[in-house]
Amino acid sequence: MAHTAMSGSGTTEGDDPLQTAVWRLRSRACWADAAALLAPVAGDPPAAVQRASLLIERCLYTESGWAEAEDALRAAEAVARADEDRGAAACERGYLAYAATLHGVRDRADEARAALGRAAALLGPSSPGRALLDFRRGLLAQYLGDNPQAARAAYRRAHAGATAQGDALLLSFTWRQLAGLALREGELAEARHGFAESLRLREELGYLVGTAPALAALADAQPEPEASRLRDEARRLFRLLGGVPTWLADRLAPAAAA
Repeated sequence: MAHTAMSGSGTTEGDDPLQTAVWRLRSRACWADAAALLAPVAGDPPAAVQRASLLIERCLYTESGWAEAEDALRAAEAVARADEDRGAAACERGYLAYAATLHGVRDRADEARAALGRAAALLGPSSPGRALLDFRRGLLAQYLGDNPQAARAAYRRAHAGATAQGDALLLSFTWRQLAGLALREGELAEARHGFAESLRLREELGYLVGTAPALAALADAQPEPEASRLRDEARRLFRLLGGVPTWLADRLAPAAAA
């Protein structure tokens, strides 16, 4: 499925207590609490974008909180001055529009494409935000444009960029999406490798909210009884987090696992 949420770098840098606290809350599906920690510094453009990205990620995982995400994004757009900040905000604008389209809230596909195109014009090839932008352009190509070839090219650019930056969380997403394309084409060995790498990275990072989807994805590429074992573990985490991500419920239903 395309319901992968990807905003920000994921891992904390150094020993910044604020970023450490934000990451711990985010990884446990407490996006509103994480965003609240950033509210006092939201006048700083990068912090404002990060706050918006947390609330947009909540939309992807819970299919709720759209108005709050929109308000936070507008605030981030208002304080952005440099091209890097405006590009980052445009990237989040495109992602929010993509999420609304994907979840059937409203068709905002044109807005998503325009915003990501604007981000591409503002973020140079060496920008730290370029890999994330490439990943999101891949999502649009695959799930809103039905163009797996273009999606694969974008995911590979994102994968290379994430590797160069040491962005392990983004790598977990690029591995997963590339593996999904491989599975669709019947390349089981490649799919299993990619899904396993995605799961490994998320477990190492402690990205709990993304671990159940990674387990379910790997299960789709495995034979029995391993597939059932992975789905059982995914169900346990899914229940632990109170049914988040919401879109995983159907895939983990007992009938679907039979």
